[in-house]
Amino acid sequence: MSTFITRFETSGPGIRLAVKDLIDTVGVPTTAGSRAVADVARPAPADAACLAGARAAGARIVGRTNLHELALGVTGINPWFGTPVNPLDPSLVPGGSSSGSAVAVATDEADVAYGSDTGGSVRIPAACCGTAGLKTTWGRVSLEGVWPLAPSFDTIGPMARDVAGLEAGMALLEPGFTVAPATTPRLGRIAVAADPRIDAAIDALLATVGWEITGLEVPEWETVSSMAGLLLVVEAWDTDAHLVESSPERIGADVRDRLTLGRDLGTEAALAPARQAQREWRSALLSIFERVDLVVTPTLAIFPPSAEAADDLLVARCTLPVNLAGAPALVLPVPSGGPLPASVQVIGPHGSEERLLAAGRVLEAAAATL
Repeated sequence: MSTFITRFETSGPGIRLAVKDLIDTVGVPTTAGSRAVADVARPAPADAACLAGARAAGARIVGRTNLHELALGVTGINPWFGTPVNPLDPSLVPGGSSSGSAVAVATDEADVAYGSDTGGSVRIPAACCGTAGLKTTWGRVSLEGVWPLAPSFDTIGPMARDVAGLEAGMALLEPGFTVAPATTPRLGRIAVAADPRIDAAIDALLATVGWEITGLEVPEWETVSSMAGLLLVVEAWDTDAHLVESSPERIGADVRDRLTLGRDLGTEAALAPARQAQREWRSALLSIFERVDLVVTPTLAIFPPSAEAADDLLVARCTLPVNLAGAPALVLPVPSGGPLPASVQVIGPHGSEERLLAAGRVLEAAAATL
């Protein structure tokens, strides 16, 4: 079955936890969804640091979930271990890279799943599969024992069917985590070029909660996305170049192409303006959070596509600016009036996961009335 690369036969009490197969689990090889890695992998000598809270809480790890190879892709299509089946519609891609984690919670094979998010890898599959996900603040959750992709972007976060599951996941990742008291946040709404049905669904949701909403003009949004993508693939090449150089035939063509693109783009002439854009964007986002408490966008500008159109997700994701800033973001499904839900992304300042989930409770309850 393509949802899990490794299954564990477990039973008994405790939260059922699925773990993305780039997070070390003691005694089990880490594959990162890649044949080049799997063929030489050895059992991990210890758990990744982010599993400590789950072990202490008695969570049951039910399996290690499939992913887009090396976590470098948005579709979830994996040529080596199969592609997890989108539970909303099997003809549609599950999204990546944390595809198996999204499918595991959507199909109730796990209560919580851990995913990684470097450029949207928690949020994109959550949007494609109609589930919830939380991209954490960069540096908040330890990456010790996690296969890296782009270290200055990489994060670990929980995925679940609903906000309560995300809260449980955060309590496993960070023992003692509690959601902030309910407030009435000021929202900033960034307009992106999205399917009108997605915009209408999000606007209907925000109207239902009745919070103050300010329209935000962010003309640099597309440029920021491009610069984030450039920096990400350059770092990815630095991380995984040895695999391309030693085993190119054991890496999928799409991932190999992205890695070599990172090699080709890794010049100072290309990187200098990207780093400058990153500094300016972080400053701009800080200024935005002086005027509003949370920022809202679609997660994806399109509904999940078929495999034939899967690469449309590369330009339809509204996730990269969040990673460039290192900020946290919550995504939730929203009824669209059609067969597939839309997905709303709520972005907060650094360290605001407690407030994001408090807002998420309200938004989720409002979505249930639509």
